[in-house]
Amino acid sequence: MSAKPDTSAPAAAAHPLRPISFGNPDVTVERHDDGTIYLRPKLALADYPVRITDRLHHWAKTEPNRVFMAERAPGGWRQITYAQLLETTRRIGSALIARGLSAERPIVILSGNSIDHALVAFGALYAGIPFCPVSPAYSLVSRDYSKLNFVIKLLTPGLVFVDDVGKFADALRANVARDVEIAATRGELDGRKVTRLADLMAAPEDPRLDAVHDGIGPDTIAKFLLTSGSTGNPKAVINTQRMICANQVMLRETLAFLKDEPPVIVDWLPWNHTFGGNHNIGLTLYNGGSMYLDEGKPTPDGIEETVRNLREISPTVYFNVPKGYEALLPYLRDDAGLREKFFGRLHAMFFSGAALSPFVWNSLDELAVAEKGYRVPMLTGLGATETSPFFMSVRPDTSRSGHVGLPVSGNDAKLVPNNGKLEVRAKGPNVTPGYWRQPELTAKAFDEEGFYKFGDALKPADPGDFDAGFDFDGRIAEDFKLASGTWVSVGPLRARFVGACAPLVRDVVIAGINRDELAAIVILDLDGCRLINPSLAANDIAAAANDPAVRAAFRERFARVLAGATGSSNRIRRAILLDTPLSIDRGEVTDKGSINQRAVLEHRTALIETLYAPVPPASVITLT
Repeated sequence: MSAKPDTSAPAAAAHPLRPISFGNPDVTVERHDDGTIYLRPKLALADYPVRITDRLHHWAKTEPNRVFMAERAPGGWRQITYAQLLETTRRIGSALIARGLSAERPIVILSGNSIDHALVAFGALYAGIPFCPVSPAYSLVSRDYSKLNFVIKLLTPGLVFVDDVGKFADALRANVARDVEIAATRGELDGRKVTRLADLMAAPEDPRLDAVHDGIGPDTIAKFLLTSGSTGNPKAVINTQRMICANQVMLRETLAFLKDEPPVIVDWLPWNHTFGGNHNIGLTLYNGGSMYLDEGKPTPDGIEETVRNLREISPTVYFNVPKGYEALLPYLRDDAGLREKFFGRLHAMFFSGAALSPFVWNSLDELAVAEKGYRVPMLTGLGATETSPFFMSVRPDTSRSGHVGLPVSGNDAKLVPNNGKLEVRAKGPNVTPGYWRQPELTAKAFDEEGFYKFGDALKPADPGDFDAGFDFDGRIAEDFKLASGTWVSVGPLRARFVGACAPLVRDVVIAGINRDELAAIVILDLDGCRLINPSLAANDIAAAANDPAVRAAFRERFARVLAGATGSSNRIRRAILLDTPLSIDRGEVTDKGSINQRAVLEHRTALIETLYAPVPPASVITLT
């Protein structure tokens, strides 16, 4: 018996998805009496190489003239082929071996994405020397360099690389000791010797190089990636060769369309994060693809550069964060040439980092149908820096916002009851052995069976059929109790609040620990606010928070949130629009824009007292 069609669904939903090769491993389900559930993929993980640079050798031999990476340069694109990458990697690797660098004295890279950054990183990988890409925000946005100083002391680097010394001069002077070598593409630093990248690239091959490379094993540390904990201080996640190589096979076997055509990627995602730096660079290298570096960003000032690149390069798979798709959407609507180029050979899109709004998702479907006659699969999953990152994946036919799917081959998932939720934990060859020089944090991150504790909660999409996959159910550490003892599930409430208040709200911090009711600290989306009042300046948070038109538009949407409340655990009657920037130094926000709820609550106590004042001031928006 067929179901009646859902007449409320977008028209594009009636059109088929583009068929793509995709691995869909089933899972076995093991339930224990204490409520713990184990999910294990039935399909075993395929073999993976010992070291990621083995794939560089493979492609340099089989496709030497294929472009591995390209970036904008005067007159066109600067390109590097697989053969050129291998040759330059061996020379830089030789220069690094001669310096006696090691895990105890690794390489720190302060600059953003670039071919030069990649060359230093691959030289380090080839020589078995760990490197750590650090967010440029720690050097260029931070006012006190507290995070950069912490990282330098934690890692004790033997060499620090920047692209432009002049841009990073203040950060280098304040944080890099005189006995630490500085290498750079260009620029001088008064009173300090700066090694030119060109000199590293011209180094003769060290006779020990092949033996050193062959000695790299699965447990060799490839890199450190930084992630922030609840305190805001970075943790250096150890990334081994085993983790990176195993995860790339997990990706290739799941996103099986990567085998059908070498991927072409136009990408801006920062390499100091696992999504850009492990997932996307690794996926390009492992599958013999080509990465075109995008200097654009999903901001009013940066999106034009992304559009310019996408007008020239047709991606086979496109990766972005939800804000990026949102920023791209009006250009795809208005520019037929861009639309043709973008969807021309696109197998799939992929998002991570936050939930993608139904409006943006449906709009992309509509544009794809108009251009190609089918919807392009939109994929996502669940991962972490500690899992390299690929751990769970949706299927093209089940993908929707908030759904994270099932564990991929090679990963076991453990679901542990926790205050009415199921806390998810992971075990597999892609999981980190721990945090560098932070044994107490390592011990806390794993349970007695060696499963990594995400701190995330999941719930089955269909309680009667776990093969239907799982939905994200918030962060365990963010949940709290009201004074009545009622638990508040912050993650789903945040998602509902942001969705109802789109496009004005980028995120929301839920207050109410040991209070009688909930309240909200609202982080505005300035691009969305400018849709209400175009005269607002692009970066004037205070003006947006106090603008009458914005406040009226927010109040209207806020009322929808309250109207949908079902009880004290999700009823919010008071909100305040934050009129000052969140602080990266205090850990309130990461460089990629993620909000640390706990840090905001800890550092904004005066604001919270204002929210809960018996007679709130005019800055507080109240509903009855």
